[in-house]
Amino acid sequence: MAATRGRPRAFDREAALAAATRLFWRHGYEATSIGALTEAMNIRPPSLYAAFGDKKTLFEEVVTTYRRTRGAFMLRALDEEPDVRTGIARMLREAAVEYTDPTVPPGCLVISGAANCSPANADVAARLRELRDANLAVFEQRLGHAVAVGELPDDTDVSTLASYLAAVIQGMSQRARDGATTRELTALAETAMLAVPGRVDEPADD
Repeated sequence: MAATRGRPRAFDREAALAAATRLFWRHGYEATSIGALTEAMNIRPPSLYAAFGDKKTLFEEVVTTYRRTRGAFMLRALDEEPDVRTGIARMLREAAVEYTDPTVPPGCLVISGAANCSPANADVAARLRELRDANLAVFEQRLGHAVAVGELPDDTDVSTLASYLAAVIQGMSQRARDGATTRELTALAETAMLAVPGRVDEPADD
């Protein structure tokens, strides 16, 4: 009597998406082929298209999920801390840890995911630039509010400071991809804080 064939293993969409995320994160959008994706996700091309759509649609889902999970630390730090200086310091220190986490590719997916895209994929690069600009707008908004409530001096150049913080974050991501350690990036974060105006609390009296 022939052996009974087992039921096919259920498709794990979450695991497949995680595998795609690691590939896009490490290699970028353009350098990640459909063949590499299907191999890493352990599915055939028709299954990939059925579950996720085309490559660009898959990448958009990867980016959306990343921003909601691993990439959410920046805006969460600004939202949760009671004052803007503390929020910025936490954001930069957490970036040093997140961008060098050995369990995932280095750096930030949104910063490096569409580097060196050809004109054929200019829309992908534009989409990530749009997301980075959205973060920059949040930085400006938070800094502007800090000036309005007296957390930062009235003469603070909000636009320039927001751009500076965005540049620091992007630089930390690239340094991580170049092999910088958590300790190195933490030192960079502490140095960057010197450019953020505001009162430095005096040590408590004995």
